[in-house]
Amino acid sequence: MNSVLERVRGLRYRAARVSALPLLVRGGIFLVVLAGFLLAYPVQFLAPRALLALAVAAVLPAVGPRRIWPTFAALVTIAGWLLATLGYDRPPVLWRLLAVATLLYLAHTLCALAALLPYDGLIDPDLVLRWLARAGGVVLASAVLGVVLAWLGGVGGTGGSQAATVAGLLVAVGLSALLGWLLRRR
Repeated sequence: MNSVLERVRGLRYRAARVSALPLLVRGGIFLVVLAGFLLAYPVQFLAPRALLALAVAAVLPAVGPRRIWPTFAALVTIAGWLLATLGYDRPPVLWRLLAVATLLYLAHTLCALAALLPYDGLIDPDLVLRWLARAGGVVLASAVLGVVLAWLGGVGGTGGSQAATVAGLLVAVGLSALLGWLLRRR
């Protein structure tokens, strides 16, 4: 009985020490993951039980950002996208694809931030703002690149598709070279 009381006291002590900024980041994780689910899944699938299951799946990465839950949430989002496009014949439009990819990236980067922040730490808000500004820059650059490649794909029939394929391959080779250089630089 004493060990149970000690655990309860320890839990109350830790809960009283929680600061607001780490909780806000974790709340942001929940909202971003849930928005990704709602955007990826077809409307016909979103019955009350499914919404409850998706809400629970969105809470998991917010509670355990260092565990497997962020990957699980990303896989659930991708499963929703595949279900919508293959099972319910929803056409894959560019804006929805960019929005789902953006929400997946934001969930990933917020989980990485939350994994670093202690619950009871006094964190400078500028740290979180700089983190989010960097994430915003990545999202903006990715969206611009995606729109440009989509535009290249639509230019000139099959020639545009070839140009988009070559541009995508050049970007992939460039990123691979950059990553290899960064690994050797250590």
